[in-house]
Amino acid sequence: MSGPAPGPGAAGPPLAELGALADPAWLVGGAVRDELLGRPTVDYDVIVTGDARELARALARRADAFAFALSEAFGAWRVLARGGGWRIDMTPLAAAGLEADLAQRDLTINAIARPLHGGAPIDPSGGLADLAARRLRMVGPQAFAADPLRVARLARLAAELSEFAIDPDTARAASASASALVDVSAERVFAELRSIVCGERPAAGLELLERLGATEIVLPELVALHGVQQSAYHHLDVHDHTIAVLERAAELARDPSAVFGELAGELAAVLDEPLADELTRGQALRFGALLHDIAKPATRTVVGEGQVRFFDHDVQGAEVAVALVRRLRGSERLAAHLAALTRHHLRLGFLVSRMPLGRRELYRYLVACDPVGVDVTLLSVADRLATLGRGSDAAVERHLEAARALMPAALQWRVAPPRPPLRGDELARALGIAPGPVLGRLLAELTEAAYAGEVGDAAHAVALARELHERPTG
Repeated sequence: MSGPAPGPGAAGPPLAELGALADPAWLVGGAVRDELLGRPTVDYDVIVTGDARELARALARRADAFAFALSEAFGAWRVLARGGGWRIDMTPLAAAGLEADLAQRDLTINAIARPLHGGAPIDPSGGLADLAARRLRMVGPQAFAADPLRVARLARLAAELSEFAIDPDTARAASASASALVDVSAERVFAELRSIVCGERPAAGLELLERLGATEIVLPELVALHGVQQSAYHHLDVHDHTIAVLERAAELARDPSAVFGELAGELAAVLDEPLADELTRGQALRFGALLHDIAKPATRTVVGEGQVRFFDHDVQGAEVAVALVRRLRGSERLAAHLAALTRHHLRLGFLVSRMPLGRRELYRYLVACDPVGVDVTLLSVADRLATLGRGSDAAVERHLEAARALMPAALQWRVAPPRPPLRGDELARALGIAPGPVLGRLLAELTEAAYAGEVGDAAHAVALARELHERPTG
């Protein structure tokens, strides 16, 4: 995924300097497209004559940037701004020439070259006309067969360029190649999914992905949610509810103040934290929304007089989330994070009827959800906002009140999690017990009591621990 465009005053990419170093050289691909559309970008692909390695190193010296090899096989090099503000990828001109290179690209609007040293754009496939017509059209009939990942890329680009329409022949060719996505590396597929889910219009991107026949290959668990009807408290089937939760989660991440008011700044800082696999916590929240009900098809049960239930869909969903992330070659950290979001997304809803919570109940919620207390509270809000069946108005308001009451404690927990009122070795000596499970249980109980404000000084903590230790169990 590309990052945000440089802000006001940020140094732009030194394309003019590169043009002086490498003449001729051509800006190609999405950067030309976005330049012509007036869209910001930070990623630049340049075809150069001469040695890309030497050019990259020379440009890096001039721009005080980093240079490193991307592909030994193709001789490609990247120059990356310090701080990641922009990047330029340089590829040597192929022996067959520039137009032959452009003819191998996916869409005509991505097959335009602009000479860095000046001159008219080079447009052998009619990309300029397609830009004017707001049309996404393949360069040639083998575009998707040559690289089936382009099917997913087409869905992403069509979602990004909302005013563009996919040419019918292009849509048919993409659909014909969708099944071949099974042979594309999981890492590349996951990269495109990240871009779709984390884009400005994730629901539109996923709809296009499914319309092209790609979702059943890359994310079959999502397709399986179609037509799974829920209880009267839901107004949508599981699939459409999931997409609605995704949209609400994206809105919350963009503007937490709409629900959480003055806590918005703290929440935005948490959501902007890098998590794993090039995702921030806010972006991972979107994947949590996609997966939170992923086990509902397997757990749907009708009880009593037609009451629909999904027993243990949170627990089983966590297992599905781990398997799905591993299939996409995501990290174990991301798998654990999304599993925790899925496993605990119902907890706040169970507490709503018991508000206001005592300190012990609050502690147990945060212990159970740690380390995703903030994230899963946000997910539960998105889930509730997307559930508009019977009695939803009152239910939404009660849930939001509970989330607002809990969130300050969840934010504080991340900064300063509670600690036992004395160290384990001190407690072991005072009670004459050895380190082990019993000591761990006593420390946990003391920590909860201290969080609840029920423990005074160390002597009081030891007395309470002794009482707990001597209390009959069972």
